[in-house]
Amino acid sequence: MENTYPDGANYVCADCGYEWPMLDAAKADADDGDVVKDSNGNVLADGDSVVLIKDLKVKGSSTTLKVGTKVKSIRLAGGDHEVDCKMDAGNFMLKACYLRKV
Repeated sequence: MENTYPDGANYVCADCGYEWPMLDAAKADADDGDVVKDSNGNVLADGDSVVLIKDLKVKGSSTTLKVGTKVKSIRLAGGDHEVDCKMDAGNFMLKACYLRKV
């Protein structure tokens, strides 16, 4: 609502009288969304370079992505497969748990 105001350590809504702590509001603002992490727990961002840590078979194809393959300029996407990348073998959506940040 537009009629909220700070009162000590709380915010107060003048319309309904509801009060809530300022700390909860700060936590909600800091939570921008999901953070994508690689297999070692490093946070991934758009444009990062990563390396495959496991051989991955491509479904519906005889292609296998080999361990140690370096992928440049990744893009983060939502869903089960968080990383969108372009490789010599084509464009792929990969899970971050099979990647290591370089």
